Amino acid sequence: MPNPAEPAVPTADFSLLLPVYAGDDAGFLRLAFESSVDRQTLRPAEAVIVEDGPVSPELARELDRIESASPIPVVRVRLPENRGLTAALNRGLEACAQPVVARMDADDVSEPERFARQWALIEEGYDLVGTGMAEFESDPGETAAVRTPPVGAERIRAHARTHNPFNHPTMMYRIAALDRIGRYEPFGKMEDYWLGIRLIDSGARVENLPEPLLRYRVGAGAFARRGGWTEARTEWRLQGELRRMGFITRTEYARNVVMKGVYRLLPAGLKRVLFRGLVSRGLPGDRAE
Repeated sequence: MPNPAEPAVPTADFSLLLPVYAGDDAGFLRLAFESSVDRQTLRPAEAVIVEDGPVSPELARELDRIESASPIPVVRVRLPENRGLTAALNRGLEACAQPVVARMDADDVSEPERFARQWALIEEGYDLVGTGMAEFESDPGETAAVRTPPVGAERIRAHARTHNPFNHPTMMYRIAALDRIGRYEPFGKMEDYWLGIRLIDSGARVENLPEPLLRYRVGAGAFARRGGWTEARTEWRLQGELRRMGFITRTEYARNVVMKGVYRLLPAGLKRVLFRGLVSRGLPGDRAE
């Protein structure tokens, strides 16, 4: 229970959307929730937690504890079976009572000023606001790499032709903007990239804060999961869609199919080096001045 002697922490008209599934860790979830609610300088008006299929007894106990101890209302959406991230997020969006949503994953850590910084831009009229993020492997206090996103509409659109310009776990967006494009659509593990592309193409006002306002947990095998033939085929399908909608030129399509396809098929260790060397700290020209 909050101490009545302490000043009340302000809230704003946005929902926290946090999906969980059986593979999540209860301790990581507690830290993710507390960092995104209890420790924020600006809190969401509510938290919507989507249980994507049955969860372990330990995780269920932690969810019960979060619900009872939370300083803001918690809405729990229980899916009878695991349906994947796209379906879980769309179901969670249906349950959100606020017009704006802040994304959070169950194993990451938000910096205390994250939502206050993003909300200030939402109030200026932006439809989507992302941030930079710091990668960590086990200790949130030890940074392994920093992903600095492009800043400004022109740089974001240019970056989107070759890479995802938004760090998905950091997104804050207006539900109305997502409604105009059909919300999340299944696209392998690239549903977030596809969402961002469609928002940009729809004329939505988008922006990034370059500072790492979220700490992103990189677990074992993360780079292996970013590769293989399945991921390569998804990449090629995405490039085909970008070409079809006129988002990239024929030359850009050919370049992306070759370079990004090769990257997906590289050994995990080499991908790790390349990703952190070229992407984690922003591609040339993508950093804020």
